Amino acid sequence: MSSSIPLSVFPMESNTTVSSHHKTKTEPTEFEKNQKRYQDLIATFPHAKGWRPKGPLIEYSGCWFVQPLLEGCLYAQEFFQARSIDFLICSSAKTGTTWLKALTFAIVNRSRFDDSSNPLLKRNPHELVPFIENEFAFFPHVDVIKNKGNTLFSTHIPHGLLPKSVTKSGCKMVYIWRDPKDTFISMWTFFQKQRSDFGPLITLEESFDMFCRGVSVYGPYLDHVLGYWKAYQENPEQILFLKYETMRANPLPYVKRLAQFMGYGFTAEEEKEGVVEKAVNLCSFETLKSLEVNEGEKIREDIPLVLWSNSAYFRKGKVGDWHNYLTPEMAA
Repeated sequence: MSSSIPLSVFPMESNTTVSSHHKTKTEPTEFEKNQKRYQDLIATFPHAKGWRPKGPLIEYSGCWFVQPLLEGCLYAQEFFQARSIDFLICSSAKTGTTWLKALTFAIVNRSRFDDSSNPLLKRNPHELVPFIENEFAFFPHVDVIKNKGNTLFSTHIPHGLLPKSVTKSGCKMVYIWRDPKDTFISMWTFFQKQRSDFGPLITLEESFDMFCRGVSVYGPYLDHVLGYWKAYQENPEQILFLKYETMRANPLPYVKRLAQFMGYGFTAEEEKEGVVEKAVNLCSFETLKSLEVNEGEKIREDIPLVLWSNSAYFRKGKVGDWHNYLTPEMAA
């Protein structure tokens, strides 16, 4: 199960203004009041050809973004106020975010819902755990942002660009990474499913060359991973570092470790009653992919602009699928 690039605002032409709420006669949101300032600043940053003709990539502090997500990143840096009770799910794009969102939600809320009432059965994990550079900026009206009781947030922002409040608050975070070859294939096939008018996706070979040069959304990929790895080494109490392939091979011990790290450890009684297995099964690729909400062309209905159907987040979830796409030379 791959991670997500936020399913709403990616990518747009550079000068597009994205409204952060439905078009009604309401006061402009905090983001809208500042959007022009961000756009003027972004216009001064280096721009490069993107993976689609009308989706240029923009460099900010050594990382590549598309316009809307960079606007969202600048807004989050300025306005996102992390609390010590918050928990951040961090990743680069297409490395297991969807799965990790489902698992963290299931862990935190396991005593609130029974097997038949869990919101994961009716809603895509991205609706339940919002991105600070996406929903927080563009869609402040969604219930998960308005709900002060929500403590789960996610981001693809590199560690060095996280809002200062994240470090200051001491809130915990988990980072997941994945083999770069599978990450690339997952990203390229994901973009093929995009409901977009931004021109045709460049070829696999061209995308591969750009990915290897670090010119991809939230790239360079290994810089992203190493940024969080160094932070984890410096502060293992605040960051949990996970590898997708290792977790997929044997999820149970890692889910127990994740719950413990989050402050929601499973009791001996829960373990005896199979609560850990239940959480793992509920969040498994097979379970989530087969749910009606994640099938066909179903899209989330809480935001006005959606570029991917929910099913796009559940392709194969396999380890080593790159073998079906890359030559041995490319892999090397």
